[in-house]
Amino acid sequence: MHQKHHVTILAALLIIAGLAIFWFKAAGVGLPLTSNVESDIWSVEARVSFVGDGEPVKVNVRIPNNPAGFGILNENFVSRGYGLSTTEESGNREAQWARRSAGGSQALYYRVSVYRDSTVRGNNEGAELPAPPILEEPYATALNDIVTDVRARSADTQTFASQLLKQLNQPERNESVSLFLDNGASRLDIARVALTLLAHAGISSRIAQGIELRMEPHFAVIQPWLEVRDGSRWLHFNPRTGDQFEAENRLTWYYGASPLVLIDGARVRNVDTEIFVRRDVVDALTVAEQRATAMGSHAIEFSLFSLPIRTQAVYSVLIMIPLGALVMALMRNVIGIPTFGTFTPILVALAFRETKLLYGVILFCLVVAMGLTARFYLEKLRLLLVPRLAAVLTIVVILMLTISIVGNRLDLETGLSIALFPMVILTMVIERMSIVWEERGPSAAMTEGAGSLVVAIVAYLVMSIDRLQHLMFVFPEMLLIVLGLSLLLGRYTGFRLTELARFSELARSAKRD
Repeated sequence: MHQKHHVTILAALLIIAGLAIFWFKAAGVGLPLTSNVESDIWSVEARVSFVGDGEPVKVNVRIPNNPAGFGILNENFVSRGYGLSTTEESGNREAQWARRSAGGSQALYYRVSVYRDSTVRGNNEGAELPAPPILEEPYATALNDIVTDVRARSADTQTFASQLLKQLNQPERNESVSLFLDNGASRLDIARVALTLLAHAGISSRIAQGIELRMEPHFAVIQPWLEVRDGSRWLHFNPRTGDQFEAENRLTWYYGASPLVLIDGARVRNVDTEIFVRRDVVDALTVAEQRATAMGSHAIEFSLFSLPIRTQAVYSVLIMIPLGALVMALMRNVIGIPTFGTFTPILVALAFRETKLLYGVILFCLVVAMGLTARFYLEKLRLLLVPRLAAVLTIVVILMLTISIVGNRLDLETGLSIALFPMVILTMVIERMSIVWEERGPSAAMTEGAGSLVVAIVAYLVMSIDRLQHLMFVFPEMLLIVLGLSLLLGRYTGFRLTELARFSELARSAKRD
């Protein structure tokens, strides 16, 4: 295989692998793409209480199962002296508490924490077309009359369901509707009748029961609503009014017309069910971590978040260095800006993180200019290389101390941060600049010095973008993308942008000749 193709394929594989892992952690696990993102979590507690007579008891409670639009972070069951089992049937989940002898006041708790997750499509049970109901007269004729009347006043599934519910809720019901509903019919009764009528019309529908999630803490009540299938989506209707609504603030608890709690095998009294809802605002990253744990994913365990806090702080800086190196390679190989060495601008950019950009540039120029002056003086003393570097390093430290003391006297806090400026970096910059000055002249030294400073500024600006810092730390697999781009950049043999101006002058001269 040709070497150029080998590099291209390798770079493409690295980039694809980085993007694939990034997509899985962002879309699958839900790691946030920006920092300081908060998510809403609703903590829901259902309490079932009753008074037993000391005989065996079985308590069956419907519990959420993959509710549409919500993800379940965690759930737990609290009961003392009861055996617990959960079952799933027809898309619903049920918790069953059992005890050989239940006497006196009893209380069972179910707690669940949910968060919004638009990727959860929910339960699709009931999507199949139900069999038309078989009724005796006069119910069959009344049912047919209602469906025929509603169909004449509707245009599609949505309007048919809405008009049907509105007709069922008219204050003065006609004879056909009165056969199915009494005057004191509840929301659930209306939904049951609508289910039968929709089945006769060949429309899939189901009864959903759930609670409303509000911003403030509140006691919630299980309320039924009607869901009608229209193509690939479910439409939600209020059985009492016939109005369609969006279910984004409703947590589907279960499907069907059965009650929430069924107590079997005992004579109990004073049965009561309470559901309390509280909203909490937490960091989206915390939600993602809990979600990964609930999914059984190891994405968090093998991430930088598993490291000690101090180590995380170190890697939050180190992980940005490859990105700065990519910027430097782009500016040298594509734009053509000359610099002192390969990594010196990146190290200077890291130093700017301590001093901030403006003061960092000023202090860099000041220390390098004064250090260069001292370096030329030491050159006249004809010192050996290592002692000379030691002397320059000492002078740099003296300059830094002087600037810090003067800054303190002038109440300039930024002046104190110069003490954290890398001394070795400044020393090597001064030494390298003096050598270039002697070998190629002042113009080349000033050009490379200015180029190093420009590259350091650009690298600092890129490395200081909060979004990039967050992405690189939360998704370290982006280093694979940086590596792939670096490999591609390493095969670039075209003109540099700074050379275009030089060659354009030659082109103009050739045209004149």
